[in-house]
Amino acid sequence: MNHLRWRLMVAQFKQQKTGLVALIILAIFVLASVFAFLSPHDPNKLVVMDRLKPPSAAHWFGTDDYGRDYFARALYGGRVSLSVGFLSMIISVTLGTAVGTISGYFGGKIDNLLMRIVDILMSIPSFFLMLILNAYLRPGIGTIVLIIGILSWMNISRIVRAETLSVKEREYVLYAKVSGQSTFGIIMKHIIPSIMPTIIVSATMNIASAILMESSLSFLGLGVKQPNSSWGSMLNDAQGFISDAPYMAIFPGLLILITVLSFNFLGDILRTAFEPKVNKR
Repeated sequence: MNHLRWRLMVAQFKQQKTGLVALIILAIFVLASVFAFLSPHDPNKLVVMDRLKPPSAAHWFGTDDYGRDYFARALYGGRVSLSVGFLSMIISVTLGTAVGTISGYFGGKIDNLLMRIVDILMSIPSFFLMLILNAYLRPGIGTIVLIIGILSWMNISRIVRAETLSVKEREYVLYAKVSGQSTFGIIMKHIIPSIMPTIIVSATMNIASAILMESSLSFLGLGVKQPNSSWGSMLNDAQGFISDAPYMAIFPGLLILITVLSFNFLGDILRTAFEPKVNKR
């Protein structure tokens, strides 16, 4: 990315305060998750006498049905949810970028074959496929990351392919071909750097989708297992206590909502800053 794009991005943050707020919120959530160990409460410590206590100075988010501090569990749950979002995004962006650039650069039969495979995979309801895979694979965070990453790269590949079709006809790419540079070198040195803004925007949106997918799986009891927690599993645990302790559902639900909205706002800012067609409007 050149300096102009960075200046456009800074200008967008100055114009749209919601994007700046979203960036600050995400930074706070990430830092809080990273430094969750500084919490004075053990997220897995059972205290039966403190069962279902409402939010207070001692327990900011109250306690759950086992007397565990809910704020500490939310911090460690955020570590799981955000980690799944980022790691699965890396897998999906890597796969999507590889397939998209190869398909767009080579064209012809390779393009037709890869895009038909993408069409077939996109026609399959990914969430139900996740449920099936999760049932047969060993449960754990690594499994969730792998499943979400493998099943969420198709949209990225189509976007990257479209950008590659445009970039490969530009003068510097044509010159690189004529000068004898290898196909791998052209893709890595010229194609991918040129479409990097599009990849960044897609990655931002993909994180939000991955967090929602993980939360949905955990809500259905197919995500992380006790005593570990994620925001989705906390929502699952809160189902039986909606009337007695509504805060058990409110806090993790708000955390998921705020995180996903923040990533979406951030993605809109980056899209506006990096895409020339949007800037001309």
